[in-house]
Amino acid sequence: MLETDTITAEDVAAAAGVSRWTVARAFKKDASISRKTRDKVLAVARDLGYVPDLHAAGLAADRSNLVALIFDDFDNPHKLVILERMTRIVQQHGWAAITINSGGPDGATEALQSARQRRVDAAVMIGTEFDDELLSTATEARRLKKLVVFARESLCKGTISIHCDDERAMAEIAEHITACGRRRPLFLAGPETQSAGLRRAELFNASWTSRHGSPSPIVHVGAYASDTAYHRLLEVFGALGGLNAVDVVVCENDIIAIGAMDALRHGLGLHVPQDVGVVGFDDITLAAAPSYALTTYRQPISSMVEALVEILESGETPASVTALEGRLVVRSSL
Repeated sequence: MLETDTITAEDVAAAAGVSRWTVARAFKKDASISRKTRDKVLAVARDLGYVPDLHAAGLAADRSNLVALIFDDFDNPHKLVILERMTRIVQQHGWAAITINSGGPDGATEALQSARQRRVDAAVMIGTEFDDELLSTATEARRLKKLVVFARESLCKGTISIHCDDERAMAEIAEHITACGRRRPLFLAGPETQSAGLRRAELFNASWTSRHGSPSPIVHVGAYASDTAYHRLLEVFGALGGLNAVDVVVCENDIIAIGAMDALRHGLGLHVPQDVGVVGFDDITLAAAPSYALTTYRQPISSMVEALVEILESGETPASVTALEGRLVVRSSL
């Protein structure tokens, strides 16, 4: 009996009475091979304990079928939703994923270097602190086959951006707020960065101004964290004019909205939505909890990941920006 770690494709071929190339095709999802032959080869492979060497196959094909998922923010629970959805869907399509934490000083630079060393077919950036200069340098130097910015818009040449259609989303939110009779919005945005980012505050104000003739005030929160949003809203609410100036808080994402609701209720003693309404963005699991019942905008994460898979599998130059439509989810916070 052969030792498991010494079994080769030639051994499987001999035992199954087929060629080595038939063995190789049996392990390829879309290869031209009959169902009967494939089942026979796979059964022999199982009996012998054979598995193909994907690294060697990747070297031969100049393709690793490996994608690096680079995160810099694990405080936002929506990132875990993205991670679960992304790993599950790419694996269903025959890709393997590695996760790289790019938090900390020079984290993004080191993460991209790590991805390059592992010969990934693409690096996917999912986070908040990816500097435009860094992205431009990475693409201009051709250090990665494909560099994808996920769930944020990137205009850096050479990057591929997959994100929710924020312009449409902000227009729907502005329309809903108007229909609810609110006329004094405050936009609570995330940190001000020079990175590939979100334009939700800008897009909301464009839509709001077109309807009502004047923009909404914008207040930036120092981090995408509920406690930071809580203290920031307490800090600025009175200075802005309180209830005379604000009757709805529109938040760049749900974790900011959760902090804003807690501040309104427990820090200021107000009622949501009777005194001030709150709208979020993402539709994290906590948004649907009865204690929040947050009206929010759901990103089309599954569709965005399917678009990523198409880009991974395409041999052609993909579009630089893919913006997909999400859905407004109305609950009792407004």
